Amino acid sequence: MINRRLHFSAGQFLLAFLFVTLSSIAVYGQDATTSDGVPAAPVEASSSGDAALGEALFKANCASCHKLYKKAVGPALFQVSQKYEREWLYKWIKNSAKLIASGDPQAVAVYNEYGQQNMNSFEQLSNLDIDNILAYTDTEKPAPVAAVAGAEGGAVAGSGDNTMTNNIILGALAIVLLLLVVLLVVVNKTLKRFAEANGIQTEFEVEEERTPIWKAFVQNQFLVLVSSIFLLLASAYFAYGALMSVGVDQGYAPIQPIHYSHRIHAGTSQIDCKYCHSSARESKHSGIPSLNVCMNCHKSIGEVAQSTYQEGMEEYGIDYNKEIQKLYAATGWDSDEQKFVGEEQPVRW
Repeated sequence: MINRRLHFSAGQFLLAFLFVTLSSIAVYGQDATTSDGVPAAPVEASSSGDAALGEALFKANCASCHKLYKKAVGPALFQVSQKYEREWLYKWIKNSAKLIASGDPQAVAVYNEYGQQNMNSFEQLSNLDIDNILAYTDTEKPAPVAAVAGAEGGAVAGSGDNTMTNNIILGALAIVLLLLVVLLVVVNKTLKRFAEANGIQTEFEVEEERTPIWKAFVQNQFLVLVSSIFLLLASAYFAYGALMSVGVDQGYAPIQPIHYSHRIHAGTSQIDCKYCHSSARESKHSGIPSLNVCMNCHKSIGEVAQSTYQEGMEEYGIDYNKEIQKLYAATGWDSDEQKFVGEEQPVRW
């Protein structure tokens, strides 16, 4: 009895020590590993409008046909307020067709330059809304990602020092725990010798012979029946799963000739998976979508947002805008003329 009590007390001490140690490590880890994220630079507002509000209005009304720094369906709009008078822009944006019909020479020239394509009317926009949009289009292009990457390098170096400190602390705790285990083993052996020397019984004698578990199981017909049914159902389930996986290569990910991000398309943009992988409706294979499916959107999307561009450079070292140009080269799309020119280049896997 003395041996069992002493042994139990030593076990309690070890469990308590482990609990306190692990709790301390968890708390220390939370304090030491803080994220040093670099906040995005705010968009500056011009004196005549709010660029932040203008960005939201631009994306909701203009982005389908216009880009800031590159021609799309319509002209590039970077610093468009410096090319045309503001009063003229109010009239043009609200109702370009009316301005063209009035014979305005500047409106007619723009209309003819872009293939006489009618621009949508935005009479719901107030002059203040247009001022906000123009403030956004006057925003200078953000600095290259290299400067941001350099700043993050310092943060990574600092986190390395914290990791080294954590490793030293964990190593010291591991040594202490090892010493405690050795101490408990020595104490246990000492108590056993003490019990044997004083004739103290440490184990309970089994007075009656017990029936083996497997014999008791076989003699219980109900358990045998239930177990048999369970094994049959489990076997059928796994056999069906194995047969259905024949010819399916889940997780197969070859190197893409044109880098593609499912996180951006299916995640951020919420594009239905079956819009691109239409064969998945009737087949076990998702299939590879044709480039024509890509061009349904990328006729108008010739470059990605600055945040997406930075994400590609930082995570993969890939310029997403250059990947879109690969798509144009493969399909023979001229982004300046906004038409297919027939000079296609095969995609090489």
